[in-house]
Amino acid sequence: MSKLTKRAVDALEPPKKGQTFLWDGELRGFGVRAIPSGLKTFILQYRNAEGRSRRIVLGRYGVLTVEQARDKAKVKLGAVADGADPAAKADGPRETITVAEICDWYLAEAKAGRILGRRDRPIKPSTLAMDRSRIETHIKPLLGRRQVRALKLADIAGMQADIAAGKTAKPRGAGRGGVTTGGTGVAARTVSTLQSLLAHAKLLDVVASNPAVGVRKLAGKKKERRLSVAEIKKLGAAMRAAKGGGERSVALAAVRLMLLTGFRISEAQGLQRDWLHADQDYIHFPDTKSEGQVRAIGPSAAQLAASQPVRKDCPYVFPADVGDGHYTAAKGCLARLCTIAKIEGVTPHTLRHTFGSVAGDLGFSELTIAALLGHAARGVTQGYIHIDEALKLAASRTSEEIADLLDGREAALTQRAA
Repeated sequence: MSKLTKRAVDALEPPKKGQTFLWDGELRGFGVRAIPSGLKTFILQYRNAEGRSRRIVLGRYGVLTVEQARDKAKVKLGAVADGADPAAKADGPRETITVAEICDWYLAEAKAGRILGRRDRPIKPSTLAMDRSRIETHIKPLLGRRQVRALKLADIAGMQADIAAGKTAKPRGAGRGGVTTGGTGVAARTVSTLQSLLAHAKLLDVVASNPAVGVRKLAGKKKERRLSVAEIKKLGAAMRAAKGGGERSVALAAVRLMLLTGFRISEAQGLQRDWLHADQDYIHFPDTKSEGQVRAIGPSAAQLAASQPVRKDCPYVFPADVGDGHYTAAKGCLARLCTIAKIEGVTPHTLRHTFGSVAGDLGFSELTIAALLGHAARGVTQGYIHIDEALKLAASRTSEEIADLLDGREAALTQRAA
């Protein structure tokens, strides 16, 4: 191991994830750390008088030269030799850290996989993307400049109230992405994000306390909207009209699959062919909101997914119009269909709720419906709810019932209503 030089630091390649260290061969404990963003920071690692391993940041490369950082390291090591603990002094200023800084720390650490979420696994990219959106849209604009140590419950409650009132709402920009709105649901979820990231910071000793503990979150309106039998028929008629009117078949198929399966919109649009087992009427999701799972689907749904045109070198059942990703505009198609059908208040979640409600109307139990929808099981392990014949029957009957209604055929629920 050679002496740390400017040439050596410049040659240090940032890692794709995590962090990389380059240590000095002469001054023990002195080194430089690189992270995926390209930032390089001089550090010093040592053991204090109690034998605890400690690490402090000396400064950023570019602000400090290698020799300036080496001189600082020597001063710190001299203090250690006299029984002092420089890291203990560095712990004080951590309490001046701002909310914006702790948010940036959380996003960087979570992206690198160093923060564990549910079931002690790294936080999923989809969850992190939503956290980032709430942080940049709501938390930073309202609390970003505040010091964490000075935050009070009233401040966080005030942030929640401002979000609910639409203070951070803004119209859709020129690029991709939707409209930023307020509301109690958005406000409560943003508070949950802030509570979570501060809890991680406290756990990892980045802040001394979590000032968000105990804040009361606004109760959101539970989404109870479902399509009635008549509305499912209207939606089916609208699909047939839209197909003749030029609506893209991939969009119509994605919307139909959501209604036939109860899939979340991300699950339907991102479905890959390797996950589909159409001959056995199930899909194996390697990763979902409730972890990887096997989901039973009805024959109509399986045939619909399997019959989609295959694009060379594209793994998705519903490929994007441009690029190698998956289709992402099913929500817009659903809105257009509802306009044709003259149905109001319908979202992709409405289709999911409709599937579960139809299963309930057909007499299936709550536990069975939860398994059909891929909800995390409570009181039993997810592996306990497996694909058995009873679950296949439930998926098949529910899917076929909805398919009959969409296609204008006589269905069990229609007969029951009559």
